[in-house]
Amino acid sequence: MIKKHLFAFIYALMLTAFSIYVVMDTFVITRVYDTVPRTEAAAVTDDTSGDAGSKDTDETTDGEIQSGNDSLTAVNETETDVSAKVTAVSTDTTYQDENITITVTEYREYDTSIYVADIQLSSPEYLKTALAKSAYGKNVTEKTSEMALANNAILAINGDYYGAQEKGYVLRNGVLYRSTAEKGQEDLVIYEDGSFEIITEDEVTAAELLERGAVQILSFGPALVTDSTIAVTTEEEIGKARSSNPRTAIGVIDDLHYLFVVSDGRTEESEGLTLYQLAQIMTQLGAETAYNLDGGGSSSMVFGGVVINNPTTNGNRIKERSVSDIVYIG
Repeated sequence: MIKKHLFAFIYALMLTAFSIYVVMDTFVITRVYDTVPRTEAAAVTDDTSGDAGSKDTDETTDGEIQSGNDSLTAVNETETDVSAKVTAVSTDTTYQDENITITVTEYREYDTSIYVADIQLSSPEYLKTALAKSAYGKNVTEKTSEMALANNAILAINGDYYGAQEKGYVLRNGVLYRSTAEKGQEDLVIYEDGSFEIITEDEVTAAELLERGAVQILSFGPALVTDSTIAVTTEEEIGKARSSNPRTAIGVIDDLHYLFVVSDGRTEESEGLTLYQLAQIMTQLGAETAYNLDGGGSSSMVFGGVVINNPTTNGNRIKERSVSDIVYIG
């Protein structure tokens, strides 16, 4: 009888230990499969003279983006309570040099603060991605602000958090790291000419996309806007997507004209957005193609080295979440 109970105890102990290992391996244990060099980019300057420079927030006028009967109304930074933000808030809302023009505007819609970066580039080479700690692997993470600093990014948002998935294409700056397809998975492909395309992984291989000139593949989704038309409906959204959450999206208006969008959420100040609301905002902003990136506690926008939104996982504390990758301008 004692031996029987002892065997059961040992078996239960081994099963518990194995379960703990599986959880640790999935969410904690870091495994680096490949490394990449840090990208050298132009550092952000604070030159207010000439064409290249910055613009103080109190010089910004309120504005609207019209789309039919809907509109987004800009909020002056000086009229917004910024005391809970992660770092000291920069008064700069624009960046401009001979190749890059960025204007960041805060909007208030759906009881939520929404941060929109309008980006115009002279060349697609300035739209880049970076991996946490310059490494491709499992559970390799850094904060968006840390990756932005390490890569001298002028503007950065969180990416698709590839490290949280076992499948899904991972193509970064022309290097294919993962080619395992996920059935039904919608990806955003960014080509060497800067154009966007939404694809489904089980309809085309990563190698074929690479041959077509793809330089980035982001695998999260879903597609928000295709051909200037909303691509999601409230009926299509699953339970988690129906709820209002912090969100991150990327879009293209026309040639080399992009949008980075991040919304707050899960706080008393900001309810957050549904996917359909996010898609509506992207169409109002003029996006021809738009794609949903990782959201929730991951949603972060860094401009000029400053986290300008209010990232939170549970609404109790404003704090960046460490993620596996970023999309950035630099």
